[in-house]
Amino acid sequence: MGWIVAILSLFISTAALAQAALPPTPPGRVLAELLEALNTGDPAKAEAFDRTYRPRDPIAGMGPLREQTGGFELVKVEQSDATTLVAILREKAGDRFARLELGLSADAEPKLSRFKLGPVMPPAGLGAKRLPLADAVAALVKHQDEAAAADSFSGALLIAKDGKVVLEKAWGLADRERKLPVTVDTKFRIGSMNKMFTAVAVLQLVEAGKLGLDEPIGTYLSSYPNKDIAKKVTVRNLLTHTGGTGDIFGPEFDKNRLNLRTIDDYIALYGKRAPLFAPGTGQRYSNYGFILLGALIEKASGMSYEDYVRKNVFAPAGMMSTGSLPETELVPGRSIGYLNQGGKLVPNTDTLPWRGTSAGGGYSTVGDLWRFAEALQAGKLISKAMLDLATSTQFQMFGFGFAVVGEGNWKGFGHNGGAPGMSGDLHIFPRLGYVLVSLSNLDPPASTRPLEFIEARLPEAP
Repeated sequence: MGWIVAILSLFISTAALAQAALPPTPPGRVLAELLEALNTGDPAKAEAFDRTYRPRDPIAGMGPLREQTGGFELVKVEQSDATTLVAILREKAGDRFARLELGLSADAEPKLSRFKLGPVMPPAGLGAKRLPLADAVAALVKHQDEAAAADSFSGALLIAKDGKVVLEKAWGLADRERKLPVTVDTKFRIGSMNKMFTAVAVLQLVEAGKLGLDEPIGTYLSSYPNKDIAKKVTVRNLLTHTGGTGDIFGPEFDKNRLNLRTIDDYIALYGKRAPLFAPGTGQRYSNYGFILLGALIEKASGMSYEDYVRKNVFAPAGMMSTGSLPETELVPGRSIGYLNQGGKLVPNTDTLPWRGTSAGGGYSTVGDLWRFAEALQAGKLISKAMLDLATSTQFQMFGFGFAVVGEGNWKGFGHNGGAPGMSGDLHIFPRLGYVLVSLSNLDPPASTRPLEFIEARLPEAP
């Protein structure tokens, strides 16, 4: 979840940095061993570290973190004494920073009493330099040329400023077996980015008086199996992930993946579950909540979810290459997704749902997603007043179906999508006039990295 997991304002590119020296202290030696184990990816070293220092979260399980970051290098020591160390690290594969806090016990053979790693703003003076627009775009192209040559990016990018496309370019292969290249018209699976379309459809029906934001879903879904959810979870709760409605992925999904063909199929499988918490009292990202929004769209409109969004979202926006046709149907130009399996890229076919839903899983192009952003901001899909409400913070970092991040001129909204073999991001910055789209047929964060790169270099003036 690119924007959901890695808030753009926390991860800003940097110029080349010299690696800082490790302090000659017990925590300094522990950090040296930690970086060696994590950066080499050597299982034996990771297991030895875990046996010696007993971290609460074993680093032997941090393989995915290493794959995403390339490991870390030390750039600054903020605090150091005989038992503690606070340091700033920079990932090797990209431009993000993290703060690491280490604490050791006072035992003769010390163990880790504190281990915390989290994203931070870059230290003062280490941020990337803002560039003129043309230079920032040129730097991005060079960066992606290098990423594609290293086989760490396969996909397409679109950068627009004030309604004009300034870059639309593709890299890599859409089908590795047949050696078919990615083009700017390639259709990529977009995962949870579908949630934006679902949110817009719901808000259209709210504006039409067919749904109410604060009505419990049982008002419309009278036969919903779990009565607590029917009576207590509102449309607003579903849009903001505050309904406690849970996820769809896990053993039950894996067992029934190819039999879940309609929204009713999902409700039949998951509809008896009770809420995870009292609706409105907390937040937990909920794919199933957006399945329920799809059911509300169908009930209020009298149309299937797919037909409704095709007619009322895609068509008005000019999105002719976006859809959710079943995986069994041939979709011209739809790429094959490739997941990393033990260091080898293999098709993600056996992980895919039968078709895309209101929670995610459809396909689109970089051009269509730009057209969606333009239509949305022009008031062609929902009113500008409703858009302002939908893209204002409602709960934590969510509006209504959109992630809301940043501040000042860089306050923006959008959504990402990520699953094995698919990665997508749409970032919209209304005050600056930027729309940035990135789609990839590789694992996350393949689509997020190029947008992080250019967002740190684009001009800040409106």
